[in-house]
Amino acid sequence: MSVLTTAPHTRRGFLGLVGTAALAAGCSSASGGSARKTTKLRYQGSAGSITPPELAADLGYLGPVTLDWVGNTISGPQDIQSAATGQTDFGGAFNGAVAKLHSAGAPITAVISYYGVDQYSYNGFYTLSGSPIAGAADLFGKKIGMNTLGAHDEAILDIYLGRNGVTEADVKKVEPLVVPPVNTEQSLRAHQIDVAVLGGILRDKALADGGVKPLFTDFDLLGSFSAGTYVFRNDFLAKNPDTVHAFTSGVGKAIEWARSTPLPEVVDRFTKIIKARGRNEDASALKYFKSFGIAGTGGVIAEKEFTTWISWLEGQGQIPKGKVKAADVYTNKYNSFANGGS
Repeated sequence: MSVLTTAPHTRRGFLGLVGTAALAAGCSSASGGSARKTTKLRYQGSAGSITPPELAADLGYLGPVTLDWVGNTISGPQDIQSAATGQTDFGGAFNGAVAKLHSAGAPITAVISYYGVDQYSYNGFYTLSGSPIAGAADLFGKKIGMNTLGAHDEAILDIYLGRNGVTEADVKKVEPLVVPPVNTEQSLRAHQIDVAVLGGILRDKALADGGVKPLFTDFDLLGSFSAGTYVFRNDFLAKNPDTVHAFTSGVGKAIEWARSTPLPEVVDRFTKIIKARGRNEDASALKYFKSFGIAGTGGVIAEKEFTTWISWLEGQGQIPKGKVKAADVYTNKYNSFANGGS
C-alpha cells in the first residue's frame, strides 16, 4: 500500500512522507526491488482519461514494450512512490514532488515530461459565482479542494499567496484538502469546499455547467511550461536501458502525434481506447480534452522545469539549500527527440 494512502493529509506533511518512501525504496533496492530485465512495464493509470504511454501503446509506438496496468491513482506523489518502492516500474508526478523524493534519497530519475501548462491545458482555482472570495487574503480560513497535497496545486497556491503578500504565518490559515478530481466540482457546488482546483476536461465541464468563476490559474502565474515527469528507479534504468529508450521515445512520439493531429481525431482515439479496455469508465468528459500542455518537443525535459521548483522548495525550507541539483534528478538520454530525432 502506498505511503500517502495510509498517512493523514496535513499541510506540509509531504516532506516527511517522502522520507518514509525513500527509506522503503532503499530497502526495496537492497532486496532486489525492480532490478530485473523486462519489456513489460507495470504502471498506474487515471480513470476516464488517457495517459501519453497509453496513447503510445495504442498507436504502436512502443516497439517491444508492453504496458501492464495495475490500477488507477489520483496522486502524483503516490505514483512516484510506488515506482520508487518497486510496486510499479514507472510513475509520474509534478516536478517539485520528484525533486522532494530525490532529496529524501529515493533512487529515481526522471526521463520524460508527460503533462504541462499552456493556454489550453491549465489548472484553475475556482469559486462559486456568488462567492465573496476575490483575492489572496479572502482565502484565510477557507478550504481549497485539490487532488493531492505536496504537489503541483499546493505549490501553485503557495506561489499565488506569496506573490500577493501573504506571509508564511498567514499561509497556514489557508486549508488545502484532498478531494478526488471527479468529485471536486460537486464538492464546490455543495459548499463542502470554498475553492476548487480544476484542470483539463473537468475544468471545462465545470465552466460549461456554469455558476463558477476563476480566482487565478497556473498559466496566469507562470505561463507555458512542462510540469511533471515520468520516473524510473535507477536500478531499473541500469538493467533495462533499451526498454526505457523504447518507452521514452515512443511516448515522445505519441506526444507529438497528439500535438499535430486534428483535435477531433485525438478525442475519437481516446474514446475508442477507453471503450476497448473495458474498465467500466465514463468517457463523456473526453470531449473537453484540448492538450497535454507539454512544452518540450517529444517531452524533452528543460533544466528550468526542475530548477524553478527546487528554488521554491529551498525557499520554503522543504529541502536543504544546495542539496538537490537538477542535473541529478533528470536525464534526456533515453529520449530520441533530445538529439533532434523522432
